[in-house]
Formats: sequence, structure tokens, C-alpha cells
Amino acid sequence: MWWSVSFDEANIPAIAKYFNTKGRYEEVNPYLREDILAVNRSILQPPLDECQQIHLTAIIRHGTRYPTTKNIKEMQQLYNIVLHNASGEQSWLHELQTQWRMWYTEDMDGRLVQKGVDELKHLAVRLSKLFPSLISEEKLRGGFIKFITSSKHRCVNSTLSFKAGLTELWHIKDMEFDHAVNDALMRFFDKCTRFLEEVDNNPSAVTEVEKFKQGPEMRRVQQKIADILNVPYSSITYDVAEAAFYLCAYEFAIRSVKSPWCELFDEDDAKVIEYASDLREFWKRGYGHDINSKASCILFHDVFSRMDKTATQNKLGQQVTEAVTVQVGHADTLLPLLTLLGFFKDSEPLTSTNYAAQAHRSFRTTHMLPYAANLVLVLSDCGGGDLRLQPLLNEKPVTFPGLTNRSSMPLYRDVLEHYSDLLKGCDFETECQLFKQPAEV
Repeated sequence: MWWSVSFDEANIPAIAKYFNTKGRYEEVNPYLREDILAVNRSILQPPLDECQQIHLTAIIRHGTRYPTTKNIKEMQQLYNIVLHNASGEQSWLHELQTQWRMWYTEDMDGRLVQKGVDELKHLAVRLSKLFPSLISEEKLRGGFIKFITSSKHRCVNSTLSFKAGLTELWHIKDMEFDHAVNDALMRFFDKCTRFLEEVDNNPSAVTEVEKFKQGPEMRRVQQKIADILNVPYSSITYDVAEAAFYLCAYEFAIRSVKSPWCELFDEDDAKVIEYASDLREFWKRGYGHDINSKASCILFHDVFSRMDKTATQNKLGQQVTEAVTVQVGHADTLLPLLTLLGFFKDSEPLTSTNYAAQAHRSFRTTHMLPYAANLVLVLSDCGGGDLRLQPLLNEKPVTFPGLTNRSSMPLYRDVLEHYSDLLKGCDFETECQLFKQPAEV
């Protein structure tokens, strides 16, 4: 059956815990290696008999995908170097030169792989086990579970996979369930002019990233790879070194194999490449620039307006019309929202010169954003008019940063108070417009 999965830990590369946004969900939740449908219901606090769950929003990153065309071109460049220029006695190098074939083709371009299909099916089943009163056959058939997705094929196919997880679980064959494509919500970063101008298309916004790529830590990794392969230092650029790292990551994520490509790196090398990736995410999607997170205002308001509508319906004793909302997007959807909410903020920003000082940083995309990463917000009625909101990230309880009450299930009104400035302001149109300089008199 499609959910019986077991995994031999000997097949896991030692560097798998540094794969950043190319990592498997199982590295974040290792218990899933033994049982892919395992859930820990004890994380739902307080005890379920005290509270009735009335709404769940899940914002989910698509599942495992093929590399993008850009990555595949860089992998091809590396493969050509190994095939035609590298020399050495290592058995793994001989394997790469004689047995391994460059099977990634440019038309794969970020499409969802079978592993990604399975991830979303499994996630759907696990969430239905964690929240059986909300994610139920009755609610699905009744139209109380809504699906929203980015237009990208990997997201649409992830949405279809999540739905298939539920319909296969409940053997539903007599109904189909719609989803809405909404890029304004799930690809807000493409619609935010100020973000595009000031950050995404502006090389000066990521100078710290470029400095680190050319710095001593990264140079050491590149030179080490060149030495192992017996090729000139000039042939192993940052992009080529990253391509080797990604080949190890993709072979593992897609095919569950410990590839010979992984032999080019030890854990110290992997930490350096992970930091380079985290730097890029920090400056392009995270705390590096204010507009990175403000671009997600539209999604932030969408989530909280739905919670408010649920709270009102519940207070009036009406049926909650949207018990569950599943929203499928990208790492670039989730990270700005997590940043806006204040998660994973370190006391010092990530820079090109504080790699060693940031060894124990909170901002690690490996932990935050594996394939199928998810932020789940559950609203519960705990009696006496007390609504509580529990956030889960990748199926683990987290606490809203900066909230005085560090409970993993704070009062909803306290959460609203904590984010009151964002709820009153944080207008997407205002934040995302380019401010023109006043004309000189």
C-alpha cells in the first residue's frame, strides 16, 4: 500500500541534515522514517475534551520536486568536469565516471516527483489523524474543507495529492472536490512591485550573500572539491560546488539513495553551503529587508479574517462554514509569513562575516522549510467564550514569538492583541507600491 514505508538509516547521507530547502521532511521529523503515518496526539494541548476545535488553516509548501532548469544546467557543467577532467583512485569517483548517468533533463524544471505526491498524501492522512473532528469525511463531503493553490504545476499537483490522500483514505469515489488557484495569495512575491524592484531584481540587496560566496569559508570548500577531483581551482565555482551539493540532496530526496556525489563533502563543508543558502533566504525572503515579510500582508490578513469569521459564527451559534482551509504554495510563500509573525529571529542578522558566530542560529531553513513544510493554525473553543489558537510548524507545537504568555495554545484575543499593529496596518497595496522621490523644487 502507498503508505507502508520503511527506511534504512545507513542510506542517509551524513550531510542530509544541512540540505536547507532541498531537505526531506523526514529529516525534520525522524520518527516518520519508521512509520510515515505516525502522529503524536499528545502535542495537542490542552486535553481535547476541554476544547472543541472549530477551524484549521494549513499553509503547505509543495512536495519534493525536480531541480529547476537553472540547477540542471549547473549539474550538467559539474558532470562534464567529473567525466572529462577529474582523476583519482576513489571508488566513488570511478562509479560517477562509469556508472552514474546525468538523468536530469531541463524539461523537468521543478515538477513534482512521485515522492512529492506521496508526501502530500501522507500529510493529509496524518493531519486527519491529528484533527479528526475537522479533517473528516463528513466535512469534506459537506463542502467545509476548502483548497487554494499557487498556479505552479508542482503546487497544483501537491493540492491534488493532498485531496487524493483523503479520498483514498475514505474510499470516496462518487465525488470530486474543487480547488481554487490564487496567485495573489500564494505567490504574493510576484505581485509586490516594491519587493521585485528593491530586493528580487536588485543585486545590491544580497551583497552579503555574494561576499560570503567569495569569502574564505566558501573558497576553502571549493578548493577542497577541486583537490579531490584533481582539477584546476578555477573550474570549481560557487555554482558548481552548489550543484554537487544539490546532486547529493536531490538523489536522496527523489530516489532515496546515498549518492557518490555526497562523497565530495564532509559535515563542515555542508554547514558552509547551508549557511550560504540561509544567507540568501535571509536577505531575499526573511529579515534582511522589511518588504520581504510585508509582501505577505495579503496572506496574513486572509488567514486572520477567516479566523475572525469563524469566531463570529461560533459566537452566534452558527455553523462554521469553512472548517478547514488548505493553502498550497512555496518556500517563498511560507518564509515571509513566518518572518512577519516573528518566528526564527536571531539577535544578530546573518552576514557574510559572522558564519562562526551563527553556528547555533534559529534561522535555519533546513529545519523550517523542508519539502512539504507546513504551518498549521488551529482555532479552538475552550468554553466561556475563550477561543485559543495553536500554531504547529511541521507538525510540532511552536509558540508565537514575543507573546507574553508562552503557552503553545494562547488565547486568541491575546494573539490578536500581539499582532494588532499588523492587523490594523500591513496593507499589501500600500506596502508594495514604489515610493517616488518628491520632485526637487
